[in-house]
Amino acid sequence: MSRCATVSRNLDEPISGTAATATTWLLLEQPGPWGVKALTSSHLDRALGRALELAADGTGVRIALIRRPGRHADPGTPAERQVYAAHTVPGKVWLRAATTRDPSTLLDLDYAALGAGDHRTFDTVLGARAYEAGPLALVCTNGKRDRCCALLGRPLAAELTASGVPGVWEVTHLGGHRFSPTVLVLPYGYAYGRAEAHTVKEVLQGVREGRVVVQGCRGNSAWDKPGQAAELAVRAAAGEYAAGALSVVRTDGAAPRWEVTVAHADGRRWRVVVARGASLPPRPESCGASVLGTPARMDVVSVRELTAAALAG
Repeated sequence: MSRCATVSRNLDEPISGTAATATTWLLLEQPGPWGVKALTSSHLDRALGRALELAADGTGVRIALIRRPGRHADPGTPAERQVYAAHTVPGKVWLRAATTRDPSTLLDLDYAALGAGDHRTFDTVLGARAYEAGPLALVCTNGKRDRCCALLGRPLAAELTASGVPGVWEVTHLGGHRFSPTVLVLPYGYAYGRAEAHTVKEVLQGVREGRVVVQGCRGNSAWDKPGQAAELAVRAAAGEYAAGALSVVRTDGAAPRWEVTVAHADGRRWRVVVARGASLPPRPESCGASVLGTPARMDVVSVRELTAAALAG
């Protein structure tokens, strides 16, 4: 059977509106092998992994494991692990870094506050600081989740690292195996699919300049999937690529059709109609799928800038 990423690429499946959703990402370094559910099937203590899952549930925080690119023979438990937290909502974006000798201290974090953009407990518990060394590029490489992530993601992470790109980590799961290689860039939280080294470098340079590269972009994790598609559509229509310029301020309706309001920092607003469709013909949604599926897609039906009268009404 063909790899799911190959089939998706050949069918030119749209990727806008397919990013994982999280207002805040919490990343813990965990070397060695990862299983399908990495928090509970890696060398991280299983009880701790489950407790972290429960602590973050419903808070907007998504926890992922990271490791440095390279060979993954089990190196044993590190004495000190890198930890990052990043909040991705425009106007409140931040990236914090710390190290810990005891990952169980992550249970002392206030996850509801962290998801809302308050990093004070992260700073207090872990002695964190603002991370100012540049953006992070997280490449999904968890082959236990889907073989495409390992076969396509690991070479990408290795190539970026070998060419001297800083801030590259392998990460456990970003969703959308069929868009491999998938990359999440922090702190702004935009995810990319079918990524190549030269495009990732362009994206990272864009982050350093405070702009968003929309080519190959799956969306901003701060928004739900209709919001992701709507924001990218407004960027394309308005030619607006400043990273913090746009926010999704309202979503009306329910599947399969939404009206999404996107606001500009300068006061302009757009109404975007987004419809959920099905990707045809049926295809494998992952390499491990036993049946073919028709994955959901976010189709932008219309983009309309609202007039002053419409805003007043």
